[in-house]
Amino acid sequence: MMQTRRGLLIIISSPSGAGKSTLSKRLRIWDPNIEFSVSATTRAPRSGEAHGREYFFHTKEEFQTLINEDKMLEHAEVFGNFYGSPHGPVNDAITQGRDVLFDVDWQGGQQIRNSSLGKHVLSIFILPPSIPELERRLVSRGQDSNDVIEGRMSKARDEISHWPEYDYVLVNDDLDQTEDKLKTIISAERMRLSQQPDIVETVRRLNSEFEDRQ
Repeated sequence: MMQTRRGLLIIISSPSGAGKSTLSKRLRIWDPNIEFSVSATTRAPRSGEAHGREYFFHTKEEFQTLINEDKMLEHAEVFGNFYGSPHGPVNDAITQGRDVLFDVDWQGGQQIRNSSLGKHVLSIFILPPSIPELERRLVSRGQDSNDVIEGRMSKARDEISHWPEYDYVLVNDDLDQTEDKLKTIISAERMRLSQQPDIVETVRRLNSEFEDRQ
């Protein structure tokens, strides 16, 4: 009988510029069945955005009801709007054996680990090889002003301080090597006992076969 597995809730966190977004994209190329968690938000849809694709769009009253009914794995208020990860779609995905990738900070990761799905979480923190290299990467992207870069650097110190809360910590000094390590970790964690719901039935069958020999 073919073994089935539960999906993982994969949390990858890092300070801005350490490589999280690039590594996440590479993981989805490696395994297209890894899906991004679609967040819920109270902000208005932008042109071309669709409910359930880019975001689940809700009023503030609806969002608060989801919180009160414990239907959010994590949530936070950002610039006057609420954002969060709905429990239902994530639970459906992992029950069907699909891994879900979360783009959340350490606070969101903490809430997910403390949720009812916490035993299925795989959390990985990505560190830069050095602070000068982190700043060089932010500058070389050419996306932010000097003030924004300085703000990201200031925030990085606090973010990095939460590294002990994660299952794995990788230093991204070589992107290809870090990608290989991520693949190895995910492949191994998929075989974790908590991810194999059919294993109990397999052991029962083996014990039954022992009894048939008597």
